Amino acid sequence: MTDSLERSTKISLLREPVWKKLCDVLDKSDNNKGWRKLGEIVGNDKRLKVSSDEMEMCSLKVLQVEGSPSHMLLRLLGERGCTVAHLSEYLQTLGNTQALDCLKPPALQILIQPQSVALVSGHNLRLSCQAVANGPVEYQWFKSRDEVPNSSSPDLIISPVQPEDAGFYICRVNSGEAFEFSQWAQVDVLNFASVSRQSLSSLEGRTKVVIQPQPQHLHIGESLHLECGAVGRPIPHYQWYRNRVPIPNAKKRNLVISQVTVENQGKYRCEIISDKDTLWTTEVDVVIYDMFAIEAGSSELFLNVIPEQLYATDKVALLIGNLSYQNHPQLKAPMVDVYDLTNLLRQLNFKVVSLLDLTESEMRNAVDEFLLLLHKGVYGLLYYAGHGYENYGNSFMVPVDAPNPYHSANCLCVQSILKLMQEKETGLNVFLLDMCRKRNFHDDSTTNIVLRVTANIVFGYATCQDAEAFELSSAGLINGVFVKFLKKRLLDDEKITVVLDRVAEDMGQFDATKGKQALEIRSSLSERRALTDPILPEERVDLHHHSQQWAKAHELPESMCLDFDCGARIKLGFAAEFSNVLVIYTHIVKKPEDMSFCQAHVTDFSVDLDVGPKEMNRETPEETGIYLLSSSLPEHCLYTRISSLQKLKEELVFTVCLQGTFNTMEDDPVYWTKSVNIGKPLIARLDLHGAMRRNSCLQTCPMPHSPSVSPCHSPGPDHHPHLHCSAHQVLDYNRLSPLLHYQDGHERVQGACALGGGGESYYENMSLPYLEPGNDLRLSSSPGRASIPIEATDDINELQTVFINSLQLHQQ
Repeated sequence: MTDSLERSTKISLLREPVWKKLCDVLDKSDNNKGWRKLGEIVGNDKRLKVSSDEMEMCSLKVLQVEGSPSHMLLRLLGERGCTVAHLSEYLQTLGNTQALDCLKPPALQILIQPQSVALVSGHNLRLSCQAVANGPVEYQWFKSRDEVPNSSSPDLIISPVQPEDAGFYICRVNSGEAFEFSQWAQVDVLNFASVSRQSLSSLEGRTKVVIQPQPQHLHIGESLHLECGAVGRPIPHYQWYRNRVPIPNAKKRNLVISQVTVENQGKYRCEIISDKDTLWTTEVDVVIYDMFAIEAGSSELFLNVIPEQLYATDKVALLIGNLSYQNHPQLKAPMVDVYDLTNLLRQLNFKVVSLLDLTESEMRNAVDEFLLLLHKGVYGLLYYAGHGYENYGNSFMVPVDAPNPYHSANCLCVQSILKLMQEKETGLNVFLLDMCRKRNFHDDSTTNIVLRVTANIVFGYATCQDAEAFELSSAGLINGVFVKFLKKRLLDDEKITVVLDRVAEDMGQFDATKGKQALEIRSSLSERRALTDPILPEERVDLHHHSQQWAKAHELPESMCLDFDCGARIKLGFAAEFSNVLVIYTHIVKKPEDMSFCQAHVTDFSVDLDVGPKEMNRETPEETGIYLLSSSLPEHCLYTRISSLQKLKEELVFTVCLQGTFNTMEDDPVYWTKSVNIGKPLIARLDLHGAMRRNSCLQTCPMPHSPSVSPCHSPGPDHHPHLHCSAHQVLDYNRLSPLLHYQDGHERVQGACALGGGGESYYENMSLPYLEPGNDLRLSSSPGRASIPIEATDDINELQTVFINSLQLHQQ
């Protein structure tokens, strides 16, 4: 580690003894060198300005028992990103050498502590400990009190890890006569062999549940054993519940009751807590049979016939969130919504692909890849968040490159996708559409999608017909209204329509959107199909091939170490925020002793990815736009976020540039470079950037247009006097007002209207409506015209098929 890395550390991350000593010195120093003078110096710096009111708050701390004005002042500076280097400058100006001595690094200091982790047996365990010293540093790892053989490097690697490797680990660091011990790190190894390496690589982020409890049917006196398990850093904590009430002292992964009684019957689930994350397992039934009651002929107790377990042959989910529109208002919530739903669906054993900001061809090709994984009995789920509209019962999803105004030819018809899913004989088709359903007056087409009569379709619309879906006005990242409530219910072990009904009830109690947005459910589901149903896969070669290809397209590159001629070593790591968003982070593993400054950064990315310099090599994840993974990424690195991987045409090649300054030549930095090729990471392997494929959802539209009258070349807004809103409406809790009526007669919430159908923004603060749904079956909340699926004939004339395939079809 470099001295510059130490100085770039935020003061909020200083160790407690250093922090306490520094505050004590500043509190006891005289007025010319104390905390108040320090506040005046900081107040003149535009980087970390402290107001007079805040200084007054600091001074009031002296009135409290053990109150510290310095602690209050330093905490304010820490919240504003003040680094050790910044504080050292201020203390030098202050002339307080005693306080400066508090910031001097000790002869030996551990900068990176090993973190507790839970992971699956058969995967790789890596614990890291990094220290800096004036001389060479030596490491030795221990498990409890026993030395771990061959473990004298900063990284302890056990590959593959086994259940017997679970336990507590610590690292001793030596430099000459000085030594320090790291903090303890607990390792929990879950013996669950069915979790693949690919699925674990996708857990690079928040904590994930990989072992779900299973329902139990027991007799009185038998033993109950429920197990759950989660992986991630830091290691999660557990709390079991029965009938939504915490069970005392049930704080382990395994819940064991040696002899059950009738009172132990109920619904069980476990709460899993890790840092800021709180997850829930699925809720399972524990049924207790009373044999004495059965022999006595009692008809009361627990004699209900257990229904036959329904199952899926596989579970596949495609999640698309469109935010960065080229010709329409920008959105915020889809990124957070897609991220949260991805984590939840993976807990339900769905194969999930999460994609942001897709063009029309990319959306169609992504749907095409999604359809390849569907076959008989599969549960298929499509979630879309972005701009959308609904015409004549058909829902249209708007790509980020849609023109203004747009027509059905520029968008994806949800019912067209459903038709293709039905042809796969899927076991369950779920569409969660988080978008507006206003009428698009620029599109007068009447697309006729003929669906089969099947009892396996569920539509969850974020809003009712001819209404908008909302995202909440906020400076930070926040869910849209639909997902805000959906994510609290999605893991419930209930029929999917029951889950959505409960979400609708929750949304109905939300004051911010009451009377403006209501969940609508349409369903033809005749069985108790639930997203929690188990998977019983079919053994077919072609299915295995598709799954293998899908898995390859979501593998992260292996982390690597790069050795430079000067003797420095750089570690390069990777994480996935979405299936098309890659995070690259670099940090110095080894620095030559005679090098005073050392830093490594990445550069020279493909022009396809359009990575801006301001989004690269930042000292904190947030500075480069990495908000959702920031808490789980390693510290003391430089971070770069690479989005739109679906546009990558060639293998991803970039340059790692090392910059160093030696003690003998302080003002003359030296540069070294290495080229790195990581192939096609994540979704890039599926080549979604290519031309629209022959079997895309365009083929389900039976109304092709001649190229000479293609609605892609549609007239501008002057030809359509009606206004259409197809953005995600933004709500501000503090500015909710009565509904306004627009020129087209549609009611909207004040805060601004984004006229996605081609017009101008009538209000300064743009509000953004989302999606839009389609035609379907059962109406749960609000009435509306539903087009009932009808059995379609497969007898299509060959000549007509050739003709259709020869054109780029447009839905109108």
